[in-house]
Amino acid sequence: MIAGRLLVPLLIPRFPVPAIIAALVLDAVDQTIFQQVPGLDIAGYQQYDKALDVYYLAIAYLSTLQNWSDPFAFGIARFLFYYRLVGVVAFEFSDSRWLLLVFPNTFEYFFIAYEVIRCRWAPTRLNRRTLIALAAGIWIVIKLPQEWWLHIAELDVTDEVKTKVFGVGLADGWGTALAHRWWVVIVALAVLAALTVAVRAGVSRLPDGDWPFGFVVSARTRGGNVARVPASVRASQSAFLRGPLIEKIVLVSMLLLVFSRIVPGVRATNTQIVVTVIILVVANSVVSHWIAGRGTEWTSTVSQFIAVSAINAGVVVALVLLPTPGGASVTPLPTLFFLLLISLIVTLYDRYRMLRKLRSGKPFPIWVLRRRLLERTRRTVANVGGRSD
Repeated sequence: MIAGRLLVPLLIPRFPVPAIIAALVLDAVDQTIFQQVPGLDIAGYQQYDKALDVYYLAIAYLSTLQNWSDPFAFGIARFLFYYRLVGVVAFEFSDSRWLLLVFPNTFEYFFIAYEVIRCRWAPTRLNRRTLIALAAGIWIVIKLPQEWWLHIAELDVTDEVKTKVFGVGLADGWGTALAHRWWVVIVALAVLAALTVAVRAGVSRLPDGDWPFGFVVSARTRGGNVARVPASVRASQSAFLRGPLIEKIVLVSMLLLVFSRIVPGVRATNTQIVVTVIILVVANSVVSHWIAGRGTEWTSTVSQFIAVSAINAGVVVALVLLPTPGGASVTPLPTLFFLLLISLIVTLYDRYRMLRKLRSGKPFPIWVLRRRLLERTRRTVANVGGRSD
């Protein structure tokens, strides 16, 4: 079950709708499955659940870097994601469930709604007012009641259906419940049939699609290949760009702080975790800048992930070998897990951000490059053009 919650989200960048729905299903059923295991202590389930939630939400957010061309929609998604992430980090360290109501997971349903629309229509049909209304509607109408139900009232759907709808006790089986109020099933089927008719009628009124219905996101976005980016520009993209560098540090630090609460064997303090993340992210930027400057390119996401993991492993080994008063702060298995998680997030962020720049109309706007480097690039292009004439 844990392996499924770690591996299924990796499909989100390519198959957003089915992959994130599969992640949602795993999220919904894992507690029930764990409860069936004799002797298994699930007292810390909420911390575990929220950590894996932010993991697949982080991958969904990173996929918007590559797949969402509308900067306004992307800006809403970015705000909603980080807003929720702040709330989850605060919850993990305070165990105050009301924080999950104040910081609802609006990003998840906004992401799903946008991707569902993209399966048949171009999301550029959605203007700014529509996008804001969509996010606000999900926040107020769907997520606030849901977060209240789950984290304030702490109600269970199956328990409420059994006791309130079927009118039997929690210890009674579902056979007893169905026999007690069999007519509930008939009413439910009638409501389902009415909803089906209403949905079909609503779908028939929708505008014609812009393309055939499909889940593969690459068929709905303009193509792009990192190899098409000039080496000099790839080098500048990997350099110390303040915005991207800070975002990677913040994102990875918050994810690791959340996971440090559930991964056994972690002895590092919060400060040590953040400092280590800063060292690794900066080291990755330095090495990536040097590699890109030599004209080297990664042919695939997997090859880039392996390279980033190797860089991080080297840095971690160097840190462990350094003489410290308390010795290593983590045991090998947590260190390996955190190293792979950092490498995954850094790889997806760097690669998808590059593709976002490539796929935009102006892949490398002036604010991305330092002015001196930009002028140097322009002079190089002008000289090449002059020689060709």
